Amino acid sequence: MSNLIKSAHVVAMEDLKKLQTEKRYVSAAQQESEQPEDHYLPTEEELQTRQLRDQIIEDAESYAKERLEQANSEAEQMLQAAREQIEQWWSERRSEDEQLAESSRKQGYEQGYQEGLVHAEEDNSRHWAQHIDDAKALLEQAYRSREEIIQEAEPFLVELSCAISEKIIGKQLTAAPDWALELVVKSLSRRREQGMIALCVAPDQLAFMEAAREELSLVIDSQAELQILPDVSVKGHGCVIRSMYGSIDARIDTQLEEIKRELIQLAIQGEERRSADEQT
Repeated sequence: MSNLIKSAHVVAMEDLKKLQTEKRYVSAAQQESEQPEDHYLPTEEELQTRQLRDQIIEDAESYAKERLEQANSEAEQMLQAAREQIEQWWSERRSEDEQLAESSRKQGYEQGYQEGLVHAEEDNSRHWAQHIDDAKALLEQAYRSREEIIQEAEPFLVELSCAISEKIIGKQLTAAPDWALELVVKSLSRRREQGMIALCVAPDQLAFMEAAREELSLVIDSQAELQILPDVSVKGHGCVIRSMYGSIDARIDTQLEEIKRELIQLAIQGEERRSADEQT
């Protein structure tokens, strides 16, 4: 049995697919709500970032679907093994019953054929009744195990897919620092007010952002003052932008966490609907 199965909730694949149409811009929408609408200027880079986020969700769904298919395959193998075990069991029992009947008939000739025949029929009836009950119990257990496998696999695969996506993005941003800079430029371009604008980045990204100060200053108002500050709450790439109008959380891990929460919420809702259907 797969060692990936560790959680206790279910996510329906049709619900996962809804994310692209229903939750595609969750993080972006929340960020935009924190500032006045007249300061938001969508850019081509922002659209590219949204497309990247959609691709991440697509990859997570594909990975989750693959793992669910694997769990289904393992469950079917277990059911097939159970059926084969039952068939072998019944075959052995039929052979034993036939031997018992033959023995009873021989004994019946010695003690009375009719008495032996009745005894054999009674024994056969008891054996077969017990066999049927045992077989039903075994099959029911196999089906329950199959459902448990699927229920445990789906939420865990959501977590795993998001974690893998975060690692892949982190490696790509590290390998292509200009891409990370574009994400920061895109976020800064949404601030068109005057006054102080604080760009908070991870401490290990401070020198890189300072070197790009001139490029960053071009995307804000000419009357605004840009401060680049280290912030231990920012991990890896991404940034947090603060001004008198509020803040924009453009951290990569924050956006992925929001996507993961939405996927898990869909899983919970799917499980609740299934439970309600079973009760009706």
